Amino acid sequence: MSNERRDQEPAAATGSSASDWLDESIAFLAADLDLGLDAYGWLQASAAEQQGIDSMVAETLPPQVSTLPQSSLGPVSTSVGSSPVEFGQPRKLKSPQHSRQRCPVGGGGGRGGPELDKGGTSCNQKPSKKGSAKAGAATLNRDARWAEQLLNPCAVAIESGNLPRAQHLLYVLGELASFSGEQNHRLAAHGLRALALRLPAAVGQAAAATIKMPSCECPTPVFSGVDPRLFRASLIRFNEVSPWFAVPNALANGSIALAASTRGAVTRPHQIHVVDIGVSHGVQWPTLLEALTRVPRGSTPPSVRLTVAGPAATPAVPFSASPPGYDCSPQLLRYAKTINLDLAIVQAPSLDTLHGILTPGETVIVCLQFRLGHAIAEEQVAVLRNIRSLNPELVVLAELDCGGRSDGSAASEFAARLEHLWTFLDSTAAAFKGRDADERRVMEAEAGTALAATARRGATVGGGREALLARLAAAGFEEAAFGAEALETAKALLRKYDGGWELVPPSPSSGAAVGLRWKRQPVSFCSMWRPAQASTELTWRGA
Repeated sequence: MSNERRDQEPAAATGSSASDWLDESIAFLAADLDLGLDAYGWLQASAAEQQGIDSMVAETLPPQVSTLPQSSLGPVSTSVGSSPVEFGQPRKLKSPQHSRQRCPVGGGGGRGGPELDKGGTSCNQKPSKKGSAKAGAATLNRDARWAEQLLNPCAVAIESGNLPRAQHLLYVLGELASFSGEQNHRLAAHGLRALALRLPAAVGQAAAATIKMPSCECPTPVFSGVDPRLFRASLIRFNEVSPWFAVPNALANGSIALAASTRGAVTRPHQIHVVDIGVSHGVQWPTLLEALTRVPRGSTPPSVRLTVAGPAATPAVPFSASPPGYDCSPQLLRYAKTINLDLAIVQAPSLDTLHGILTPGETVIVCLQFRLGHAIAEEQVAVLRNIRSLNPELVVLAELDCGGRSDGSAASEFAARLEHLWTFLDSTAAAFKGRDADERRVMEAEAGTALAATARRGATVGGGREALLARLAAAGFEEAAFGAEALETAKALLRKYDGGWELVPPSPSSGAAVGLRWKRQPVSFCSMWRPAQASTELTWRGA
């Protein structure tokens, strides 16, 4: 099926087999990378240059594809410096001999790739219904994750100024990349786009102009450019099928509801002021509003003020923007009215404007989710100090667990973010059962901006999980434990999703934070904080 035809498919279509979404032009890639590259005419080289090219390929490609037959290579002229590097024009292979697969697609002889189970996993690595440990181990097999084995050496070549090697790998990536293929192909496409953005900064404009960059524009707009109706549908659908944001939201809501009930027992009537510095765009809050109506007998539900901090309140990060014309306030206000809850919503363009709208006696709770992970250290410190100046009763932090795994170099940071993007693409494929739905494309396009931002930035900036937690402590907060009720709610919610997900409870090594993992790979962590010298101590039931 062609890409044009696939783009016209309605998002609600169901019951498609793997052949409905695998592109014919990438059909020659089997799950075990059993590639026949003898007819792969993307590169020609002279005999004098062949040895160097073979060496580059052997060093960078997975073992299964590290050897190029001599018969496939012919003459080419290359040069380094200001003159162009000329290679043969890449072309796609659609030969039937490359479309064969080790296991047929069930239900009718599909074409275009290995069979996928419900989790989007190839048939020769098929996990159990609940995601066995063997399935997780298979996913960690680097030979199966070939896109990283091409993108990372390419990033190293670009950073070191090795233009011939970079050009060679870029052509290989150009042949394999696809925004609508299997996870590896999608990762290659996003990585290729990020490298295109990194190239001028790494080698200079003049040298970058000598590189022939394959086309790598994502056909799906990111959050800021998508239709508002599709934007809202994508958020709702993604939270229905993936716990990526849903579980941290549940932990935050459970903790906020507990803080509200504890505070309300001391002071009545009371008002809860939730400062939303997150990426839910309103999807998180109906569950919290409903929970706040379940108060002890004889009490009245608290009135709620929700202050939504816009993208400018923190450094620009993936998932924080929304398209022009999108506003979740009317829907939330209507819902609050149906459950007899007093709700007011305020928009805050920056954190500096919050001080003027605080009311004495209200319980201020800050929900800081997925907005600091891509900021530099100085920006993180500034945001946390600003939040501390609000003197909140509680701060709930959720952030991606992907930083801190690099050595500080641009290529190492790129590799860490690339690995995390793989986790997103792999888990999203499982969530959507392999379907190339419109909502999936929107979420993946926005996720890919994280890698693009890393490429533009270069070296490591804000550090990882431990660095961020240390900055919270330095800003005047102390960590608190999640209540047993909040943890049980998160566990119950997680059971609704694919079996590859798991919740990592607090431990002596990880502190009071709760982690979320996909096939044993860290995705995010959620932690709870309160001012270190708070005048009123909260009682954390079940901690």
